[in-house]
Amino acid sequence: MDLFDYMRSNTMENESPLASRLRPRSLDEVVGQQHIIGKDKLLYRAIKADKLSSIIFYGPPGTGKTTLAKVIANTTSAEFRQINATVAGKKDMEEVVHSAKDNLGMYGKRTILFVDEIHRFNKSQQDYLLPFVEDGTLILIGATTENPYFEVNGALISRSIIFELKPLDKKDIRTLIDRAVYDKEKGMGAYEAVIDEDAADFLADIAGGDARSALNAIELGVLTTDRSGDGKIHITLDVASECIQKRVVRYDKDGDSHYDTISAFIKSMRGSDPDAAVYYLARMLYAGESVTFISRRIMICASEDVGNADPQALQVAVAASQAVERVGMPEAQLILAQAVLYVASAPKSNSATNAIGEAMEAVRSSKATIPSHLQDAHYKGAAKLGHGLNYEYAHDCPKHFSRQQYLPEELKDKVFYRPSGNGYEKNIEAYLKWVRE
Repeated sequence: MDLFDYMRSNTMENESPLASRLRPRSLDEVVGQQHIIGKDKLLYRAIKADKLSSIIFYGPPGTGKTTLAKVIANTTSAEFRQINATVAGKKDMEEVVHSAKDNLGMYGKRTILFVDEIHRFNKSQQDYLLPFVEDGTLILIGATTENPYFEVNGALISRSIIFELKPLDKKDIRTLIDRAVYDKEKGMGAYEAVIDEDAADFLADIAGGDARSALNAIELGVLTTDRSGDGKIHITLDVASECIQKRVVRYDKDGDSHYDTISAFIKSMRGSDPDAAVYYLARMLYAGESVTFISRRIMICASEDVGNADPQALQVAVAASQAVERVGMPEAQLILAQAVLYVASAPKSNSATNAIGEAMEAVRSSKATIPSHLQDAHYKGAAKLGHGLNYEYAHDCPKHFSRQQYLPEELKDKVFYRPSGNGYEKNIEAYLKWVRE
């Protein structure tokens, strides 16, 4: 490294964003994701032993994918190289591969290649890496916010271990917020800032598991807030709200969080009160709640609480979810209101919820065998095994109904679906009464 490289490196390190400076250098400093990096977990043991195979980190933004890659970089004896798929091309990969071959051939040293946003690589770019991953020239670490089973080549998937990262818990975000404000080495501690309890709780809550979002708000608040009379920078609830661009909805004095509003919203739709439901929708929209999150809750309610009492409710909810993504705010609030009012006003039934719950329990508690006449008979030799024999094709029977047994013998008298008799389920109930009798 020459003098200019050294100066550039120091400048970037000192002026890098807070979220980057706070990245842990060891596994023991990592906050959250204990389901994959707990001390008894495979990834923890592999990193500690420096025995990594190719892996892919998959999860929402701000959950620690790049952080874990950096921890690996700090602990491994292998050469660590990093590229970002949004800007890197084949030439960049060729250079890494060439260097990896030299390291392996001359020094017996492995090379780990970290590809951030790996889903941005097209098929041919991903295919280029495959032979070098397969022969051990490269150990691949991919990071993606998209489902790798859809966005990453199957051949790379089969040669990698997938680790799914979850949104951080509120307490984990709160831990990082405290580090950000008070840590004098990596955080903003040198600025003599303090954060109010309600402001810290609000940021931890509203960040939605995205650590980077909360840390960026802290950095912006500290750098743009004037000192008070006591010489300190105070991050209040109003400052936090402004910095994260989410309005604070004033809840009652007991300190209810925005999760209470979501709960009231769902219960109002379930309870067939469209006025309350649309009020809580407005309250969430005013607070800056994600429209995609709201639309997911509407879809769940349309299935869980309306169900077959009005099958169209789910269609309305799904159409609204697709529409708000295409339209965006502020017009999306009209689409959400329409869906909320429809679902809240629809007749209710939770029979589908009960049916799948009881069916899942039956699957867990029994080892029932599928009746032989229902088993697949479309392959050579199936008839010799008795598969498909004596199956009655329903459409060949009177009223397109066969009275043959469909449930396994162990469950033949079990009833999972009990229509509520509300709305359209009146028709289903009448038909099933005839079928079952």
